[in-house]
Amino acid sequence: MKLPRRQFLHLTASAAALPAVSRLSWAQTYPTRPVRIVVGFGSGSAFDILARLIGQWLSDRLGQPFVIENRGGAGGTLAAEAVVRAPPDGYTLLLCGSPDAINATLYDKLNFNFIRDIAPVASIARGPNVLVVHPTFPARTIPEFMTHAKANPGKVDFASAGIGSVSHMAGEQFKAMAGVNLVHVPYRGLAPALTDLLGGQVQAIFSTMPPAIEYVRAGRLRALAVTSATRSEALPDLPTIADFLPGYEASLTTALGAPKNTRAEIVERLNKEIIAVLADPGMKARLADLGNVPMPMTSADFGKLIAEEAEKWAKVIRAANIKPE
Repeated sequence: MKLPRRQFLHLTASAAALPAVSRLSWAQTYPTRPVRIVVGFGSGSAFDILARLIGQWLSDRLGQPFVIENRGGAGGTLAAEAVVRAPPDGYTLLLCGSPDAINATLYDKLNFNFIRDIAPVASIARGPNVLVVHPTFPARTIPEFMTHAKANPGKVDFASAGIGSVSHMAGEQFKAMAGVNLVHVPYRGLAPALTDLLGGQVQAIFSTMPPAIEYVRAGRLRALAVTSATRSEALPDLPTIADFLPGYEASLTTALGAPKNTRAEIVERLNKEIIAVLADPGMKARLADLGNVPMPMTSADFGKLIAEEAEKWAKVIRAANIKPE
């Protein structure tokens, strides 16, 4: 049977539209079951705190649980590899960011390439680290800290969440720019490092803000400066390290990633939802309380940002000849 031209064109257009309609419908119904957010660091870390915060808001908005799965080890690379190997169906996500940009250079024999194998979904926030010392430490300012360190080369230590962590890299960048010899003491996460700092077993930490800020507010730790280029609203009286070392900057970027080949419609849906969450006054206030600022951007722009961070930290890693554990 020969169809009239008008009817034929109508049916052709309808058929062509079906895949697009199907994709749209599929994205609108996502998720239909719980979603895992894999975190490469332990409970109480900045990544863990922020993952639980964004996970709860996404659960409330999308009607399905976003379950946090802590899979620590190897600077977050075990978590990243688990997500790389997961089905690209939108039900396994990675809480990612600055550590992954660092690991791209630090680990030269990984079984995956973060930039290639993880699809950027959405940036969440950015926050400075804060240089904190034990209250008995004989320095109250960055100039006093540098003077004391120069007078005692190799005798002032700083703890970190581990080799290659943001707290480690911030310290290495400080060492290079200030010309001081600090001894690095790596821990398996910031929680035990902060515990030892509170107990006086170590002297300083370039800590990410979320796990340290309450100790600062309670007077149990002394904060000397933040590592961002500008002051933090959470600790507005603190100067920046850049006030004394122009050009210094270190911060923690957090975001969500997914296995490559995840449907574009899912990535777009999650990106849209996260941007909406970050615009909520309640979320803004909670992030500010943790010393972070929302960082809404497209998935493509976030991909560019991570590539730029990887290039920045690669220079620090090579200059300090940092090797993984």
